[in-house]
Amino acid sequence: MTGFRALVLHEDAGKVVPRLETIDDARLPDGDVTVRVEYSTLNYKDGMILEGQGRLVRQYPHAPGIDFAGTVEHSAAPDFKPGDPVILTGWRVGELHWGGYAERARVKADWLVHRPAGLSARQAMAIGTAGFTAMLATIALERHGVAPNGGDVLVTGAAGGVGSIAVSLLAALGYRTVASTGRPELRDYLERLGAAELLDRAALAQQPARPLDRERWAGAIDAVGGNTLATILTQLKYRGSVAAVGLVGGSELPASVIPFLLRGVNLLGIDSVMCPQAERVLAWQRLARDLPRHRLEAMTETVGLADVPAFAARILRSEVRGRIVIDLAA
Repeated sequence: MTGFRALVLHEDAGKVVPRLETIDDARLPDGDVTVRVEYSTLNYKDGMILEGQGRLVRQYPHAPGIDFAGTVEHSAAPDFKPGDPVILTGWRVGELHWGGYAERARVKADWLVHRPAGLSARQAMAIGTAGFTAMLATIALERHGVAPNGGDVLVTGAAGGVGSIAVSLLAALGYRTVASTGRPELRDYLERLGAAELLDRAALAQQPARPLDRERWAGAIDAVGGNTLATILTQLKYRGSVAAVGLVGGSELPASVIPFLLRGVNLLGIDSVMCPQAERVLAWQRLARDLPRHRLEAMTETVGLADVPAFAARILRSEVRGRIVIDLAA
């Protein structure tokens, strides 16, 4: 092995500064498997890490990137051999452990998933943690009885990464999907992904005035939290479910127990970071099977490693549409 290129974060006078550097292999952390990284991606959490928000990284210098897809170069684990195509999301890689914004990564074998047949490395990162989370949420809704013939399903933050893939997945599975967004100029984009209707996010953003509202949603995938999630709970149909996947609108939940007691609704928490291995494998198999490739391509932009810091600031300002893939060879 030789040195490899990486985007490395340094802490300088209290600020996080990214630099493109050539790293020696000896600096890689301990792990069972060394992967040649081909593609990574930009998630909201990556934006926070690159901007030094949330104290997600505790030790610098640090190579961020919470996702990557690539090929095994060396393995001391029986489940992986050189040449195997693999995916990594979660496990606090890119936070506590060096991540995917580098041409090489070394990780524990238990953190890796074999890339499903028919899914390229670029497509896997067009999905990334955002799409993996959307699939986990979709599976959770299915397991709680939300079916395509049960009524409308709402997706909030619909133009973001999780939202774009959730809209595409649900529509492909036969759900009538309503996309909530604060960006009406993206109507055509969301309709191409499969949204049957758009809803202005302002309609959900106020704290609920009463514990129960008119029943509207058979299910929902919510990336916003705060007042929006509280409002959704008041509008779920009897025994409806909402999968909570984000908190861009706030971590507080000004809600009542009344919807749970009188309508038997379900609030489903979705964690993609420490998700058990068997559930990861199932989710990636479902993504390879159920997510339309043309819709995935329609929401994806590819950039080089040097472009990542500029996009990090944009994703935190909700100026990024869909998914950003990072080509490590660019």
